[in-house]
Amino acid sequence: MGSKLQYVRGNLFSCPSTDSLAHCISMDCKMGAGIAVTFKKRFGGVNELLAQQKQPGECAVLKRGERFVYYLITKNKYNQKPTYETLRHSLEAMKAHCLENGVTRLSIPRIGCGLDRLIWRNVSVIIEEVFEHTDVAITVYLL
Repeated sequence: MGSKLQYVRGNLFSCPSTDSLAHCISMDCKMGAGIAVTFKKRFGGVNELLAQQKQPGECAVLKRGERFVYYLITKNKYNQKPTYETLRHSLEAMKAHCLENGVTRLSIPRIGCGLDRLIWRNVSVIIEEVFEHTDVAITVYLL
């Protein structure tokens, strides 16, 4: 079975407006650094996210137009580092939402690998495993 992941060089936010998006944040929804800042500016909704009261290993969601924007909660506080385990659990939660809502296209950065310092070859394997038996096509944007 082939890879679920396709790679594209370019700006994540230039993806088709029908693609759902995902990135990792902390439970406190600070989003003060890295790509999270752009998510916050573009999609707002911090109070909406906080109101969902998601824990690490879960996934908060905003609906923006035709797309969903997924916030993978991978740690408690913005200054902590996530684990592969919390990342996997939050990906599982996102997958469940995708399947329930007919999401078939997802665009993501190399989640967990910027400021969070997880290693992409490990993260990519987890994403492949989580989405293996789904129709979700995932495009990874590389800056």
